[in-house]
Amino acid sequence: MPLILGVTGSIAAGKSLLGAHLAERHGAIHLDADREAHALYAPGTPGFARVVAEFGEDVVGADGAVDRRVLGGRVFGKPDRMEALRAAIGDIPAHFRALLDRWRRELPDDAIAVLEAVNLLENDYMKQADAAWLVAVERETAIARLAQTRGLSREEAEQRLASARDWRERAPLADRVFHNDGPRAAFLAAIDEALAETLAARRAGALPPPRWRAAAGA
Repeated sequence: MPLILGVTGSIAAGKSLLGAHLAERHGAIHLDADREAHALYAPGTPGFARVVAEFGEDVVGADGAVDRRVLGGRVFGKPDRMEALRAAIGDIPAHFRALLDRWRRELPDDAIAVLEAVNLLENDYMKQADAAWLVAVERETAIARLAQTRGLSREEAEQRLASARDWRERAPLADRVFHNDGPRAAFLAAIDEALAETLAARRAGALPPPRWRAAAGA
């Protein structure tokens, strides 16, 4: 069976960098759940119509698609509105459960597949994953990155981080924790080392079950 890794962490932690590195250097399949979810409310989809009905026509940008920055300003840090957005998009967990099932059935035994998802540990995606990897970053590092990479003000960055759980709360359910406050090269080296150890344990039949499963009794 393929090796399926679940990767999680807050915004600006470095989840996408980890996934992209595994794809580019190790040939992994990398799926960003956030990007995949955006496709569920692309123009012309039922999700698009529901999102616009819930949040108003002014969330639609000049290109005819939902302006994620405008939408983000209305849902980040507001749990009730975030839940309304999830409901409008559709059954997101079911979509990803089906995708993971396909990976498990259809990918070759030597494949590596990575699902990057902010809410990985809060859903039951880990039932189909072999390990959960958590990318951790301190708050000030995340704020600085959001300013640099997305042009967000400090207030906007803090708003987006307001709904994120602290990595320390999630670490007990993660099989690996990668700290990404230092040099990029050190972060990538830690990823390479973790993958080598994971693959070696799997070949030896000694890869432990994910901590999430034990905690969930799954």
